[in-house]
Amino acid sequence: MRWKLQPEPTPEKEQQLAQSLNTDELIAQLLLQRGIETFEQARQFFRPNLDDLHNPYLMKDMDKAVLRIESAIEDQENILVFGDYDVDGTTAVSLMASYLKTLYPNIATYIPDRYDEGYGISYKGIDYADDNEISLIIALDCGIKSIDHVAYAKAKNIDFIICDHHRPGDILPEAVAVLDPKREDCNYPYDELCGCGIGFKLIQAMGANRNQTIEDLMPYLDLVATAIAADIVPMTGENRILAYFGLQVINTFPRPGIKALIHQVKKKILDITDVVFIIAPRINAAGRIKHGNHAVALLSEFDFEQAQQFALEIEKYNAERKDLDKQITKEALLQIEENNEKEHFTTVVFNENWHKGVIGIVASRLIETFYRPTLVFTKSGDKYAASARSVLGFDVYNALEACAEHLEQFGGHMYAAGMTLKAENYELFKNAFEEVVRNTIHPDMRMPEITVDAEIDFSEITPKLIRILKQFEPFGPQNRTPVFMSKNIVDTGFAKTMGGSDEHLRLFVKQNNSEGFAAIGFGLGAKIGIAKDRKPFEAVYCIDENEWNGKVSTQLRLKDIR
Repeated sequence: MRWKLQPEPTPEKEQQLAQSLNTDELIAQLLLQRGIETFEQARQFFRPNLDDLHNPYLMKDMDKAVLRIESAIEDQENILVFGDYDVDGTTAVSLMASYLKTLYPNIATYIPDRYDEGYGISYKGIDYADDNEISLIIALDCGIKSIDHVAYAKAKNIDFIICDHHRPGDILPEAVAVLDPKREDCNYPYDELCGCGIGFKLIQAMGANRNQTIEDLMPYLDLVATAIAADIVPMTGENRILAYFGLQVINTFPRPGIKALIHQVKKKILDITDVVFIIAPRINAAGRIKHGNHAVALLSEFDFEQAQQFALEIEKYNAERKDLDKQITKEALLQIEENNEKEHFTTVVFNENWHKGVIGIVASRLIETFYRPTLVFTKSGDKYAASARSVLGFDVYNALEACAEHLEQFGGHMYAAGMTLKAENYELFKNAFEEVVRNTIHPDMRMPEITVDAEIDFSEITPKLIRILKQFEPFGPQNRTPVFMSKNIVDTGFAKTMGGSDEHLRLFVKQNNSEGFAAIGFGLGAKIGIAKDRKPFEAVYCIDENEWNGKVSTQLRLKDIR
């Protein structure tokens, strides 16, 4: 692991911000590193306010989208809400359909089958709309590249409204409206919304026509916060506001479906990390193992007893997903070993029997062992389909674009993407992808990096610091949990390993004559020798609070020691 200490801001800037906020320079340093330079920016950061959300009509085509939906309601047309099968897509469909149903009954939902139809808008979905006399499809979290599909629908007199957040291609689909802040001709002030977030902006615009305030739309924010957390979008700007208030809804008055999922895990107060690791995988498990419709049914259900039944089913899918994930990861690691590909710049593995629903998770697992851009392929019909995951700083979407001649289709983000290709092109693509990555990846990107916000002494870890750090939440990309480094630390003789395979490290650490802290390092058990026998060492860590038997104490969550 490389430890990269963030550059310190200029002392003048630091002092100026510290004085204007009446805080110490460490807090000012952390804020400046997050791009917060003024009192007003700090106010917005520490005091998220729904009034700071942008006017939805600033988004290109928003007026057209609202007008088309209103005319569909007025003319009593049938409307289909279509979305992807992941967390962002299923939450977006639940949000849009449940809002529209408060206005009008003729609303249906459609989630494509991951295995039969694949990602995004499908011809089968359009045929379903045609068979059911549906004349308007609202597509969420997909559709920005579906030029042929939208043309196919148009020929059947079916209109499309697209709400997407993925990068557009050179040509936009001929939809009635294309809502995507990443459009080059869209001047919306914030372009990092997730698909469910764009769905929320659409209902916000519709609500404005009905004199609904943002407070009237608060009950939908549990879905938006879940999508923001799961889709790993930047925790800045509007995302931060929506996630902040969405967490309040999750912890006070969540919809029955989310309440039922929380009941499964018996945790009282959830933070954004709990949403990522507890709620999101369960919602995702439906689309991975069975069908995304199960997630939509859960999230749209308003009877709590029925929601609990749905949640129990989804719990079974999640358990099955975990077993598959372990088994396939094991097989993939063996394949890399047998093919002698340890020195490659990429990981590309294939097995036609691997479950398509978990290959994205497996790709992430492989990066934990071989830190490099990773693709996991399986068979999908007569083609090969893959999920891609990347390492910090490397744009896997651009790398796929450079190999597009070998692909049937692809789409996604900088760090996660999906693609399909013909079986005969697999080896050609694999070699081309290795070549592109080898020639474009920076050497530093080939080793995991821990970004350290600041070097501090233990004497600076005070109740006041912890109180202020809590106000930095919710955490996420571009607002990560602050990471600190301290030198000349010693374990006071309690060093031990924990876990079935001794994989975790437990210490009690002091620095000079400071107060001591319990410290836990998940996955750091092998480094116990560094800390044993009171030898001084350095550590990078986050500051946590640990609750045990009603007593709260400060604990350091170690990320690495040396």
